Amino acid sequence: MKWSEHTWQTIEQRYQSILAMPFIKELSDGTLPKEKFRFYMDQDSLYLEHFGRTLSMIAAKIQDLQDVLAFMRFAENAIVVENALHESYFIDFGVTDKGTLEPACHHYIHFLRSTAALESVEIAVAAVLPCFWIYREVGDYIYRNQNAINNPYQKWIETYGGDEFSVAVDQAIAICDRLAENSTEETRKKMTEAFIMSSRMEFHFWEAAYELKTWK
Repeated sequence: MKWSEHTWQTIEQRYQSILAMPFIKELSDGTLPKEKFRFYMDQDSLYLEHFGRTLSMIAAKIQDLQDVLAFMRFAENAIVVENALHESYFIDFGVTDKGTLEPACHHYIHFLRSTAALESVEIAVAAVLPCFWIYREVGDYIYRNQNAINNPYQKWIETYGGDEFSVAVDQAIAICDRLAENSTEETRKKMTEAFIMSSRMEFHFWEAAYELKTWK
């Protein structure tokens, strides 16, 4: 069994709990209150900037040149392509200021950046993988179960449920598996721990958006 297959099994229950979240269900049927979606988009836009920087840090540490190029493209996609989607929603929702990092977003990006800076590249790659993989699976789930008639969140659904994003996810998984295969058992254990932590952060990111969690 590949590292990725084994590690996904450790978060399967959490992934199912994400699919059951009211944020995901209401996004799928188009009934999610705009206030909650706007909070999510504000935070996700801030997140993507830091995520792109984190991916660039990882690209600088990877040995294989093809993997370097892959992570450079991932970083560009996070900052340019996905942010363009957010900018279009900012126009639609009349948002002029993204605001500040709220707790869930703050904790997530600082975990990723500190991992990329201080841990080995294998652990760093594992830490960012849930943002690719869970988003792909959730996006596909929403795409299959969506209300496609006048859903105000259709553009978001098509972005994360599309084939182009899926190809990038498969590439990120393959890179992780290659790094894990050539690593020690201790490193693979730490990779799994980082992956699990990020999966928790993914859950809390959506939870925070639905509950509009801000600093007290």
